[in-house]
Amino acid sequence: MARAYMTETGDGSAEGERTGSRFRRLADGWRGDPGIWRRGLVLAGLAVVIALVMILHARIPNSVGNLGSLSETFLPWLGVFLPVLLGLALWRRSATALIALLLPLTVWFNVFGGLLLADKQGSGGNLVVATHNVNADNPDPAGTARQVAASGAQVLALEEIPGDKVETYKKALADVYPYHSVQGTVGLWSKYELSDSRPVDIKMGWTRAMRSTVKTPAGDVAVYVAHMPSVRVKLNAGFTANQRDNSAYTLGEAISAEPVKKVVLLGDLNGTMNDRSLNNITAQMRSTQGAAGDGFGFTWPAAFPMARIDQIMVKGLEPKSSWTLPETKSDHLPIAARLQV
Repeated sequence: MARAYMTETGDGSAEGERTGSRFRRLADGWRGDPGIWRRGLVLAGLAVVIALVMILHARIPNSVGNLGSLSETFLPWLGVFLPVLLGLALWRRSATALIALLLPLTVWFNVFGGLLLADKQGSGGNLVVATHNVNADNPDPAGTARQVAASGAQVLALEEIPGDKVETYKKALADVYPYHSVQGTVGLWSKYELSDSRPVDIKMGWTRAMRSTVKTPAGDVAVYVAHMPSVRVKLNAGFTANQRDNSAYTLGEAISAEPVKKVVLLGDLNGTMNDRSLNNITAQMRSTQGAAGDGFGFTWPAAFPMARIDQIMVKGLEPKSSWTLPETKSDHLPIAARLQV
């Protein structure tokens, strides 16, 4: 008599059945629980508040501690709270919180998703520029200068140069950049001839901004270098940025009056592109990171970047790509961009 033998291979299907059973039990538990609509109302409220801040941030007044500018500086970080709220909503088994969470998720991805999901960097370009706040307390100014020069930038701006370190930076960059101009605590180094280099008054009492005409092979480009006043978050005063705001407005007026049609702004603006207080600048110029960058391009603090307060902006030129450079001994990351003049 012939006997047929069958090898059982049911482990995988049994495991699948057990997994499916767990999901069915979970779904049945939610369906049979009338409390899923009553629980998590606080979580739902928090989700709606986060969404409203992202949607209506321009309406948050600056009259009280510059709260509007503060919220706009760290606006992308509101997304950090969304996974936390999701986990809490699942733990609380709250359908109300889960549905409410769809609102801030949709808003966040609509506003910032393109920065993460789309790489806008392209090819081409005939001018590479870079900028770096080198930090007045930098323990290795010469090494920092050589490091940013190695980026291949044809035009390099440095901010926060202390007076006793100017010669150090000049010497470190002399072999790469035959032309330079230092005005106060900011400087510009170039592989192309510079002309009409002069300070720009941004109402600070000392020089922290300058302009120069760079004579590139493709034509003249006016390059501005600026280091806006610092901002502080104080318990008794909020986000103290009035001096920064006044300087930004004055710089915007100078750029608006610039006779050269092609303009580049390099520097530490101590503010993000979302900050309304920079409107006099951002309304007339494009951010290279926003137009041709990959990701948020955060620059400060260098150890754990949380905001892009260092900027490369252009008017009359086409950004082709924009990126951050490796960390130096400064508390800021250097940034670079490739432009079509």
